[in-house]
Amino acid sequence: MRNKILFLILSLLVIGALVGYRYYTYQKENSDELTLYGNVDVRQVDVSFRVLGRVDDMPFEEGDFIRKGTLVGKLEKQPYEDQVKQAEAQVASLQAQLENAEVNLKRRNQLVGTQSVSKEDYENSLSAQKQLTANLKGAEANLGIARKNLSDTEVYSMQDGTVLTRVREPGSVLNPTEPIYTISIIDPVWIRAFVDEKNLGQIYPGMPADIYTDTPNGKVFHGQVGFISPVAEFTPKTVETTALRTDLVYRLRIYVNNPEWGLRQGMPVTVKLPLRKNSE
Repeated sequence: MRNKILFLILSLLVIGALVGYRYYTYQKENSDELTLYGNVDVRQVDVSFRVLGRVDDMPFEEGDFIRKGTLVGKLEKQPYEDQVKQAEAQVASLQAQLENAEVNLKRRNQLVGTQSVSKEDYENSLSAQKQLTANLKGAEANLGIARKNLSDTEVYSMQDGTVLTRVREPGSVLNPTEPIYTISIIDPVWIRAFVDEKNLGQIYPGMPADIYTDTPNGKVFHGQVGFISPVAEFTPKTVETTALRTDLVYRLRIYVNNPEWGLRQGMPVTVKLPLRKNSE
């Protein structure tokens, strides 16, 4: 019986020694690595028209993927087409008046020297020519605005992304800048993480980072530190760290290379940063 107890005690000591050695070697192997915890941030864009109008077409639904440059919405064009025609007619009328005024000015310029016309008539013709020139420039500017407004009855996606929310429907009358879609863009994607003051001096812009999700055997994403906040703040409640939540921390933004749809808004992730050795 005593031998069995002695054997059991020796076995427990051996197992404890092995566990302690494994923990020691693990800590040593990972001593050149800093582990942080954070969440995925993805930018969202509200797509809207620059001009007032009635929605004519919205071809995409929530969850649809949209490529950059894709037509995502149209307003009723008729009022803006009429404005363009009106502005074109005004320009044409002023051009005709200006051509006639220039002919009259040239004729009076030739006759004023022979006193066939008075100097006052010549000056009136010159003034009329200048006034029509200015009016024509204003009309051409109005034509440009009308054409721009007409082109803005169509809105295109400025980035690749996924429709999160379809805010409006065809037939809705919108004021300028009222959104019709909210789109989650796929680039850039970054991780919002926090580092305590003790480890802040080991972090630098451009520092490589490996990002892990909670998916078992999931893909490891790679990125780099892009932003380090110059201002300390209290640890957010959503961040899990080994330090007390009342400790001051600094916010990091870690940009992810080629996320390939593997990272979604708000996902919790683990970030591992290889630290520089003291000898370097």
